[in-house]
Amino acid sequence: MFDDLGGFLMNVIAGLPGLIIAMTIHEYAHARVADALGDFTPRMQGRLTLNPAAHIDPLGLLMLFIIKFGWAKPVMVNPANFRNPRRDDIMVSAAGPIANLITAFVALLVMVILFKLGVHMSTGMKTVFSLIMIYNINFAIFNMLPIPPLDGSHILRNLLPYELAIKFHQLERYSFIILIIFLMTPILGMVFVPMQRAILRLFEFIIHIFL
Repeated sequence: MFDDLGGFLMNVIAGLPGLIIAMTIHEYAHARVADALGDFTPRMQGRLTLNPAAHIDPLGLLMLFIIKFGWAKPVMVNPANFRNPRRDDIMVSAAGPIANLITAFVALLVMVILFKLGVHMSTGMKTVFSLIMIYNINFAIFNMLPIPPLDGSHILRNLLPYELAIKFHQLERYSFIILIIFLMTPILGMVFVPMQRAILRLFEFIIHIFL
């Protein structure tokens, strides 16, 4: 029992930086792009900051450790303030996952550069950087699923013809059930594992070209 508790605490300590960074970067990117496109709602709510306190939901963070499913404080956006509502909503929705992928790439790049420079990294430090990379990749993949209200659903809805978009939006009432099905069955793993591998291969290919 104490061994299990110790292992859980070690996972929390090693994983906490990665989860906080992934959540903060994701929500900050939504807020920053929305603000740049003319919607000042995130600015008025104090979301244009990299301070984790503005973006982290403590319960959502805890749930990520316990059941591997959690949430941050969503950035509220008013598409009516955009110059081109459909296009700009797509850009705001894509900003979070893209920011996560950039963060994951930077984490891997730092590890590779330190290795090539002969800088010794402790096992703990390697674990922290690896989890920063993995958690950010996972955040990007998960949020791009076309399930309301995830970012992928916003993008898909804005790409669909108006009539189909309305029908798709109605799926939001079943979104929790759909998410539970994804989490409790092998379906999510069938999506995550190939996507993780593809993204990591792409990152390694890019780094190999320049380093």
